[in-house]
Amino acid sequence: MPNINDDPRLTIPQCNSLQPVTTAHINPWFSVRNRGGYFTIEDNSPQVQILPIVENKSIVMVRVYRPVLVDNTLELPAGGAKNQKERPVEAAAREFLEETGILISDLNRFEMLPPLIHMSRSPVLPYVFQIQLTQHEYDLRKEHDHEISDVVCFSYKEILQKIARGEIYVGPQVAVIMRYLLCNQIIKQVE
Repeated sequence: MPNINDDPRLTIPQCNSLQPVTTAHINPWFSVRNRGGYFTIEDNSPQVQILPIVENKSIVMVRVYRPVLVDNTLELPAGGAKNQKERPVEAAAREFLEETGILISDLNRFEMLPPLIHMSRSPVLPYVFQIQLTQHEYDLRKEHDHEISDVVCFSYKEILQKIARGEIYVGPQVAVIMRYLLCNQIIKQVE
């Protein structure tokens, strides 16, 4: 099996045959490109998402106010690299600290997972990391940044109930969580 760290879909668009490439729009966060008649939405920096598991029984999520949705959504900690020099694992550790207040100094604790695409118009996939935490680390969390309204920890059963009731509904978060629960046969354990 190839090493997921070497997956070229994480670093560059693979659609080289879609020519010509022109930029239709650019802002500080993303670009819209016309790739041979196919419009893509491309983040301007590598994106990361973190799945924090607490003692193999619960998942840490953040509540974020999303003005476009007019809702405080439950999400996994996530964000983008500050620049092209910040490695994805460094971005994951920084974003995790900013959004949860939990400092993880040992970058080796962030395990890279296979990528999941959030929409088929994005030719570069986000990085997905998993981190195992102790309850003590979660309990000792410090202040989080102003974008986050709350940091919460839900048991696997609560997570499944919230997904089923539509309380957790942001697609990439649901996909990452469900893949983890399925791969670890946790769904059978909580039924």
